[in-house]
Amino acid sequence: MTVEQIKEVLPFLIPIIVAEVILLAVTLRHILTHENYKRGNRILWIVVTLVGMQFWGPILYFVFGKEDE
Repeated sequence: MTVEQIKEVLPFLIPIIVAEVILLAVTLRHILTHENYKRGNRILWIVVTLVGMQFWGPILYFVFGKEDE
């Protein structure tokens, strides 16, 4: 990519990056503050969340791992 192409795409990338970081932080906070999970344990969900950092890890946790309150 050239500098011109990066400058064109940057306004779209910044909100996506911010959303990813916020989603990751909320997911890790939830994992670390709760004891019960539908499937798996705390270590499993931390690994899944960190390995799948680009939306997939946190989304998998909230769909399959988060215990219903």
